[in-house]
Amino acid sequence: MKARKKLPASPSRREFIKQGGLAMTALALPFSITPFSKYDDMKDNSTFDVIIIGGSYSGLAAGMALGRALKKVLIIDSGKPCNAQTPHSHNFLTQDGNTPAAIATLAKLQVQFYDTVSFFIGLATGGKKTSSGFEIQTASGETFHAGQLIFATGVRDIMPEISGFSDCWGISAIHCPYCHGYEVRNETTGILGNGEHGYEVSRLISNWTKDLTLYTNGPSILTPEQAEAIQKNRIKIVEKEIERLEHVDGYLHHIAFKDGTRAPLKALYAPRPFEQHCSIPEALGCELTEEGYIKVDALQATTIDGIFACGDNTTRMRAVAMAVSAGTMAGVAASKKLIFEAF
Repeated sequence: MKARKKLPASPSRREFIKQGGLAMTALALPFSITPFSKYDDMKDNSTFDVIIIGGSYSGLAAGMALGRALKKVLIIDSGKPCNAQTPHSHNFLTQDGNTPAAIATLAKLQVQFYDTVSFFIGLATGGKKTSSGFEIQTASGETFHAGQLIFATGVRDIMPEISGFSDCWGISAIHCPYCHGYEVRNETTGILGNGEHGYEVSRLISNWTKDLTLYTNGPSILTPEQAEAIQKNRIKIVEKEIERLEHVDGYLHHIAFKDGTRAPLKALYAPRPFEQHCSIPEALGCELTEEGYIKVDALQATTIDGIFACGDNTTRMRAVAMAVSAGTMAGVAASKKLIFEAF
């Protein structure tokens, strides 16, 4: 494995400038060629204190916490973040407005300074409990071992059968007003929802725009009281079935219906159902919540001893800041467990 550069305890001014230049260079590079360190000598380097599966914000935060605790860590990442299509990230102090790729690139660059943290580009496909901890298998045939695991694997959004929706997802078809609402404030906005869900989202989004329509995509199942409250707040209700979203490069222009009519639209809030992106935690016995998230405690520990989880796979609060916070907690908790067990 290629030797890593140590993070100096007290960098000189020259070193500080050099590091800053490296960071800016990395931000200018395409996301796909972000430098990773990959194991070549698998037989001699297959055992770690902790394996982190998932190398986006939460996994990287966990890796940094463990690296600073001097633990030997492997981060396995397939390089396919769920927000790859999102043009900008918001509500994260110091990074507001940056692209998700730029934030991840700088994060990887910083984590790579810790000599005990290594990366493997690949997909984890299986895992099992062993006498000394856990074993993880990858799609390309490698096997890694660790005393503890951290799953930062995110979730997979389930797209509706509406033409153009997936092209707009994360760009103008969005899920969170706290992440995206400011940018589309006061625009012609829609909500894709029905029943209790549609009612609650309508109440929330009314804060960001008064030009708002609830699209139920078929007959409304709102209660009379909910429909009255929505209309009282000048929110229109349209029950037509949706055929497609008309857009240019993911930016909405119109919503088209199966009856041949269409309406102008700039943004569509459409929180999606999801499934776990990785099945390994459940296969290892980790419990899921009723909503389908990995069940964790305040320290991000799952129901299986030695396994932690963090990020979008554990909570509906899908934001970069939340993912970083949870990843840091998971890394600290995992390192503390290792330290106490060795004492």
